[in-house]
Amino acid sequence: MTSGARDRNAETMAWVEAQGIVLQSARGPLPNVAEFIAGEPIRGSWWGHPAGKEIYEILSALDDSPDIVTTRLVDAKVTLIHSRVWPAIVRAADEIGPGRLAAVHHEHTASGAHRRFDVDFPLWVPSDVRENAAKLSLDQAFAQLPDCLQG
Repeated sequence: MTSGARDRNAETMAWVEAQGIVLQSARGPLPNVAEFIAGEPIRGSWWGHPAGKEIYEILSALDDSPDIVTTRLVDAKVTLIHSRVWPAIVRAADEIGPGRLAAVHHEHTASGAHRRFDVDFPLWVPSDVRENAAKLSLDQAFAQLPDCLQG
């Protein structure tokens, strides 16, 4: 990986951390990573965008990051959640709907096939995050989450 690619990965990770929760590439009530990387709105599929290869590489790096969990939290669309807001998500899970918080994983099998599997909530949640979540009031948790998850 070139230093420019590392810089772009780091820049995108910092943006996701600052946002807390983003959509991967779908349009919706939150910003999406594909358009952040492209630096402009994307018409149609991001695969056909001139930045498509870079978008793919950065999305793959985000998917592999221990600081990101991928879910279908917002409107059943692929949603990335940064670890910074995991305690708030865990605290508000009963109100949000735990079924929306399953972690979506992707892997390539030995045969080269692509396989998707989910890890149910809260099985993916580290114990320290559960402990920090217990220290939050529901109001404190929702104050850290975007409006589209409230009420």
